[in-house]
Amino acid sequence: MKNLAIMFLLFVSVFQQQSSETEIKKLINTTLDNWHKAASNADFDAYFDLMADDAIFIGTDATENWKLEEFKAFSKPYFDKGKAWSFTALERNIYLNKEENLAWFDELLDTQMEICRGSGVMKLTDQGWKVQHYVLSITIPNPKVENVVNIKKETDSLLKQKLTIKTE
Repeated sequence: MKNLAIMFLLFVSVFQQQSSETEIKKLINTTLDNWHKAASNADFDAYFDLMADDAIFIGTDATENWKLEEFKAFSKPYFDKGKAWSFTALERNIYLNKEENLAWFDELLDTQMEICRGSGVMKLTDQGWKVQHYVLSITIPNPKVENVVNIKKETDSLLKQKLTIKTE
């Protein structure tokens, strides 16, 4: 009887943990969907309210590595024109740390640039889940990589001459 009680408590504990993780992932999914929707609706405040105060956004161009205020300044004209960007998740994977206050994710997105990949980190704040770090990249089918490399070779060559390793 004692073993049965221990097994029951173990089952309840595992079920509660899985239930908690499922609920957290739903909240993160909703936050990311709302974040993308805010951009699509050109809702500047809603979009940036879902980012952490120290967020980083890395765009598809090699020069796009912005701290939050820089990203706001870059983005503001697009939002002001009523057309930012439109990303819809096609697939998303979310992973949680043991404390369930930090998550990392990857997603495939339907965008105006066709399929892109987003990946990032979310952190739990007093205001809910916030985007801490986001990286957007354009997907390239492996058989087309050589074509893309040839297209960007000159631009990349010039950029490589300017770049130096920075450590903070």
